[in-house]
Amino acid sequence: MAGRKNIIITIDGWSSCGKSTLARQLARELNYVYIDSGAMYRAITLYFLRNHVDWTDPAQVMEALGNIQLEFRFNEQSQKSEIYLNDENVEYLIRDLVIAEKVSDIAAIREVREFAVGQQQEMGKRKGIVMDGRDIGTVVFPKAELKIFMTADNAVRVERRFKELFEKNPNISIEEVKNNLEMRDYIDSHRDVSPLRQAEDALVLDNSNLTMGEQLKLAMKWVNEKLLV
Repeated sequence: MAGRKNIIITIDGWSSCGKSTLARQLARELNYVYIDSGAMYRAITLYFLRNHVDWTDPAQVMEALGNIQLEFRFNEQSQKSEIYLNDENVEYLIRDLVIAEKVSDIAAIREVREFAVGQQQEMGKRKGIVMDGRDIGTVVFPKAELKIFMTADNAVRVERRFKELFEKNPNISIEEVKNNLEMRDYIDSHRDVSPLRQAEDALVLDNSNLTMGEQLKLAMKWVNEKLLV
């Protein structure tokens, strides 16, 4: 509708709860920009691994971050925003399990988070965005108009992640996926810098038994309530 105000929507929650799926759905429905914060941390992780950065050494971390340029570009063919690392499209490279195994460690580094948060806040200045991650509603945009915290049963999350990874790597076992998710949950919720937690004013969306259509309908109800305020 013409003249509609733009808001910031944050979606936080555990791994493999479908945060990015819902964020993309909302962005498409509202004609907002979708910013995948997880992709940013994955791209940084890819750079660190490629360049053999010792992320326990603050000097190496700061030097590496100085050489990283991240941006999202809309792909007309896929109709999705895709992440570019130093002008290279790395959208599909960053989905590998090798990246998944290291991303929580690297995302826990204070300098890495400050670098990413600064970029995210810059992207959000004009509002009209949907961003998902671990600390978007608590740290990046604490004053966002709508905050959603997503969760789902552990067994459901493992099954979803397994299906996603199996398409790319048929040799992967469900046990590997379960262990990876448990490790990421622990690191995400116990790290010193910006641990994963539910914002006090976040609305909880448990999608264990919801279809994608049902979760979008519920989220859009919340969006419309905020747009009417």
